[in-house]
Amino acid sequence: MTAGLRLWLGLGTALAALAGLSLCIGAASLFSGDLGTGWLIAVSRFPRTAAALLAGMGLALAGVVIQQTVQNRLVEPALTGTPEAAMLGLLGITLIAPGAAPVWKMAAATASALIGTAGFLALARRIPRQDPMLLPLVGLIYGGILGAAGLWLAWTTDLVQYLGIWRLGEFSGVVQGRYELLWGIAALALLVYAAADRITLLGLGETQARSLGLNHAQTRTLGLVAVAAITALVIVTVGALPFVGLVAPNLVSRWRGDNLRANLPLVAAGGAAMVLAADILGRVLRAPYEIPAATVFGVFGAGVFLWLLYAAPGPARNG
Repeated sequence: MTAGLRLWLGLGTALAALAGLSLCIGAASLFSGDLGTGWLIAVSRFPRTAAALLAGMGLALAGVVIQQTVQNRLVEPALTGTPEAAMLGLLGITLIAPGAAPVWKMAAATASALIGTAGFLALARRIPRQDPMLLPLVGLIYGGILGAAGLWLAWTTDLVQYLGIWRLGEFSGVVQGRYELLWGIAALALLVYAAADRITLLGLGETQARSLGLNHAQTRTLGLVAVAAITALVIVTVGALPFVGLVAPNLVSRWRGDNLRANLPLVAAGGAAMVLAADILGRVLRAPYEIPAATVFGVFGAGVFLWLLYAAPGPARNG
């Protein structure tokens, strides 16, 4: 058995074990309660498990794209103002058309997230690259400004409760009929994988990428659309999940090197597994009450972020 096959067998086993745990754990008994086992799995447990896997996969891949675009491994969508911009779009469409279908809310959030991410990139072009911590700090401030604008708008229009729901990612409200938009992340993941080589060239910088024949503006726009759409899909469905796009790509890169095409499936699987594990922990730590997955992952992600700041650089393998 080859090393690659053993890796994927182990990863597949871990994902299957986590999915099995997710299907079995919950406030209602799966086998001895009043609700039918098949009905409970189909309506609640499977949608929740699938939502966690898809959200984790999408945010991890979005983190890869944005890191390559700005050439900084300490940046992720939550540090670029993208979630806050998406929430502004959601607030806008909620005020204009309160009864809008989820697909229109997603479209509004995507457009707003795209504008917000483009604004961050415009700032990033003017920031010196000598200190890698400077760009995440600017992103944090930029996101804080957008978040403050969203909070002011929500406060003046009595929509603070909605904003609170979108800010804190959790999966307790995911049921059949309320998560299906997340399957769009699978299509976006295939798009990112198909463009893996071009995204790799983005990480070399505009001058070098152009010298190698890359249409830099087109590829960057494609990446921004993918990041904005993934972020909007996750926020509309389950809310914001911080650190996923930072932790998964960096851990895989330190373990496997910098071969982006080879790493993308591992990054996607790692993000999916970690978000699902965070959701499971949130269900069992204070059962029958739940701790939001965003809170659990935020504690873990903050620790990993601090480790990344002080740890020695990882390997630079390309194979």
